[in-house]
Amino acid sequence: MEPIAQLLRELTEVGGVPGYEGPVRSVVRRWLEPLGVLSQDRMGNVFCRKTGAAPEPTVLLAGHMDEIGFMVKHITKEGMIRFIPLGGWFDQVLLGHRVVIKTRKGDVLGVFGAKPPHLLPAEERNKVVQKKHMFIDVGASSREEVEEMGVRVGDPIIPHARFEVMANGKVYVSKAFDDRAGVAMMIEVLRALQDRPHPNTVVGVATVQEEVGLRGASTAPWSVEPDVAIILETDIAGDTPGIKPDEAPSKLGKGPTVLFYDRAMIPNLALRDLVLEVAEAEGIPVQPSFVEGGATDGGVIHRYKTGVPTVVISVPTRYIHSHSTLMHHDDFVNGVRLVTALVQRLDAATVARLTQDA
Repeated sequence: MEPIAQLLRELTEVGGVPGYEGPVRSVVRRWLEPLGVLSQDRMGNVFCRKTGAAPEPTVLLAGHMDEIGFMVKHITKEGMIRFIPLGGWFDQVLLGHRVVIKTRKGDVLGVFGAKPPHLLPAEERNKVVQKKHMFIDVGASSREEVEEMGVRVGDPIIPHARFEVMANGKVYVSKAFDDRAGVAMMIEVLRALQDRPHPNTVVGVATVQEEVGLRGASTAPWSVEPDVAIILETDIAGDTPGIKPDEAPSKLGKGPTVLFYDRAMIPNLALRDLVLEVAEAEGIPVQPSFVEGGATDGGVIHRYKTGVPTVVISVPTRYIHSHSTLMHHDDFVNGVRLVTALVQRLDAATVARLTQDA
């Protein structure tokens, strides 16, 4: 397996839902250790600092390491598990999918279940089953049997899905690309900067609990005091049936996206335009992005203290927030190229100009 695929496989197959990021944090620390000086704050964010030709400005590269998942809420007397979603799940992507419950005795496999359609009245058969009517079946027939397996209220529940390379060799499928792809980009940019000059100090951070309210990003900048921030994320590809070009203009394989607007942030315009200039100068294809129904860690990082010039660069993906998300190798590679070239341009004078007209 080629190196990028191997990195993405390790990052996505490990578990790490919001508040339970320990397993993925260990993997992230292992990949970051040779790339800079590591630290960790009390929220669980992991930082990797690499000083270049100058100690300032400080450039923050942020990707969140948590993935959407669930938590055990209740075990019924029949041995079925009721759950709380951790992050945004669409009801229609759950039924029949497998999950792993992380217990004190080890992993327990489960399946999302609901009342079968054969037993539903005709008027309900074509309706989407809501999460509140679902349960997780671990193959038990009583609460006591489930408890004997080690399952307890509060245990995290992880989507059960493997990383795979699809038939064309260019498209990857896995859970948790949101946002392990962003974390992988941060790692690869730091790796690229090991033997390239940069006129600043770069701090990569893998944040926690983004999917439940940008919580790790609320504390992360206090450990870094960034002068500029680049958020590394996944985006929504609009190249599937039923999506209009004005709803999601990006396509797989056509380059990383540059955010123009999301629900929590309008990027610093000078920084956004610099990204576009760098992309043109380097011959890197980029696509515009408008996310009217979501936000990123940039939503709180750009409001740190008196403000931080912030931009979001993402890899477009299909079927985001599901067990099986697709992303393209070339978009990832071009995203790393773009961010690396951008960091090399962010000297003190350039960063100072980002806010002259703010």
